[in-house]
Amino acid sequence: MPLRHDCVPLGRGPVVDTCAPPVQNPPKGLHGGTMRKIYDNADAALEGLLKDGMSIAAGGFGLCGIPELLIASIHKSGVKDLTVASNNCGVDGFGLGILLDSKQIRKMQSSYVGENAEFMRQYLSGELELEFNPQGTLAERMRAGGAGIPGFYTKTGVGTVIAEGKEVKNFDGEDYILERGIVTDLAIVKAWKADETGNLVFRKTARNFNVPAATCGRVCVVEVEEIVPAGSIDPDHIHLPGIYVHRIIQGEHEKRIEQRTVRKRADQNNAPAAQGEEA
Repeated sequence: MPLRHDCVPLGRGPVVDTCAPPVQNPPKGLHGGTMRKIYDNADAALEGLLKDGMSIAAGGFGLCGIPELLIASIHKSGVKDLTVASNNCGVDGFGLGILLDSKQIRKMQSSYVGENAEFMRQYLSGELELEFNPQGTLAERMRAGGAGIPGFYTKTGVGTVIAEGKEVKNFDGEDYILERGIVTDLAIVKAWKADETGNLVFRKTARNFNVPAATCGRVCVVEVEEIVPAGSIDPDHIHLPGIYVHRIIQGEHEKRIEQRTVRKRADQNNAPAAQGEEA
C-alpha cells in the first residue's frame, strides 16, 4: 500500500490505526474515505484517547501558546496519575495549573517551576514527582523522540545533579551525558492556523515548545484559531506538516497574560495609569 499523507511517521508507534484502508460508507466528516481530522470540540477530539497513568506532551511556554481548551477537557475528564512533559506547568488556576490543583498530575518533566506556587508546594511536600531538565535539553528530548532517535549525548549538565545516574561518555577529551528521547501517549498543542489536512502555522513566539511536543506524541491533538481549506497555506509558510497531526479543533481562546507590565501614563500631574489600564 502506498504511503498516505495521514500515516503516522516512523519513530512514533501509533495508538490508532491511521493507515488503515478507507472505510466503506465513511461517516460524515471523512471526505473521500481519508482520515477524519476536524472535530467539533475538545471533548470530541480527546474521546477514546485518555486513560489513567498516561503520558502527555504539552506545548506552550508560560501561558504563551498553551492548549488551554484541551487542558480544560482533560481536567473535566477526571483522568489521573498523569506524566506531563512541558516546559512549565501554567500558573495557579490556569493552564496546566488546573490539573495540579485537582491532583491529576503525578509527574512533571519540566525545566521551570515558573509562577506556580502550587507546583512548588506539591514538589517540596513530596506529592509531585519532578524530573528537572535544562530547557534546551527538554526541547531536544522531545524533538529526538519525534524523530525516532532514542537518545543523544550533550555537555549540558555534566558535573551537576542533572548528570546523576546517567551514562557519561568522553568525546575528543570532553565528557557528555546521555539523554533519552521523549515519546508520549498523547501530544496537545496550540497553533494559530491549520488547513484541513493538519498542516500548521504558529504565531510568532507562540510556536515555542509546540513543534517538538507535537512530534513526540503517538497521537497529536491540536487546537487552532482558524481552519482553512487544504492548499490555501503556502508550503513555505508551514511550520509543522500535517503528517504529525491526527485531530484538530477550532475554538476561542482566553490568551491570558502571565505577567502584564505597562508603563506609567505621563500626564500633567505625572499620575500613573490605573491598575490594569494600559498607557
